[in-house]
Amino acid sequence: MEQTKTLIKAYNQASYPLIGHGKRNVQVLKEALEQWDAEQDSDMYGNGAIIENFEEKMAKQLGKESAVFFPSGTMAQQIALRIWCDEKGNKKVGYHPLSHLEIHEKDGMKELHHLEAVLLADVERPVLLHDLIGLEEKIACLLLELPQREIGGQLPEFAELKAMSAFCRERGIKLHLDGARLFEILPYYEKSAQEVCALFDSVYISFYKGIGGIAGAILAGDRSFIEESKIWKRRHGGDLISLYPYIIAADFYMERRLPHMKKYYKEAQELAALYNGSEGMKTIPEVPISNMFHVHSTAQKEQLETILIDIAAKTGIGLSQSVRDKGEDGSYFEVNIGDRYDAAPKETLFEAFRLLDNKLQQKGERE
Repeated sequence: MEQTKTLIKAYNQASYPLIGHGKRNVQVLKEALEQWDAEQDSDMYGNGAIIENFEEKMAKQLGKESAVFFPSGTMAQQIALRIWCDEKGNKKVGYHPLSHLEIHEKDGMKELHHLEAVLLADVERPVLLHDLIGLEEKIACLLLELPQREIGGQLPEFAELKAMSAFCRERGIKLHLDGARLFEILPYYEKSAQEVCALFDSVYISFYKGIGGIAGAILAGDRSFIEESKIWKRRHGGDLISLYPYIIAADFYMERRLPHMKKYYKEAQELAALYNGSEGMKTIPEVPISNMFHVHSTAQKEQLETILIDIAAKTGIGLSQSVRDKGEDGSYFEVNIGDRYDAAPKETLFEAFRLLDNKLQQKGERE
């Protein structure tokens, strides 16, 4: 634990930390608020121009009839699945074994809504059409996460996605998009948000991941679905008296960051190539298909942490703030590219990787 704390400190003190957009501090909100008149009325319990205008804007952007702003994606997605299951009279939901609902939400979907998970595919790849064709259990809804974060941001090809959408519609299965990072995959698909979302009955997106806002989410779908979700939002306590700080930040950073998603995607490919050229390291995917990927190393967690700390001290490049243990197989960490990456001088970045490769080679020789 002490080493992990030291790595976090080294990363935070590095001149050029490479991950994300920047620090999550009060400045994030202050910068967004500067664009607004101090006399602007806030939203109140889900009503008011500031929230309604933003919801309408997002519905259009996603190509859906209607949308509603939620304080969290966890709340939004559980509600979406509950509505579809109630409509179908079937409590079973299909999704990937490493879905956020399965591993990060303390069984909220199961305990709060009494829904049942049907796990599809395996832990190393995304859900594909043949997983649905071979499905023995009847499900009310299928949730697809694009990209699948816990396996490095992998996702199916667009033709495969279209085939899964057609399969669901033919069999009356509702299709929900966990699009927490939807905008990050559009450069790879070479599609608009509307084109991707047209394949789904309901869509969730996050405003604090690739967009870099404070918090919050949008749930979009047809009008009757959204009206039902508003009722559940109230039941969950999601109608805070005001949500405007989240909405203002979401809108501000969407306008700033969406035009750069292709740039982040290309930079992720550039950085992944540097990792793949280092001793005992590989990225998943080998060539990133969004702005994120995972870096796997044959070095043990403690060994890799020590190396990353030293690189940050000697070059000012912060490669990661945390490393996860893979037991005898080594270790890994997650990378997501945002505004910070471009700030690092290329020669300094290359020097950091020369040092990384050298240290990993020395480790291998000692072993």
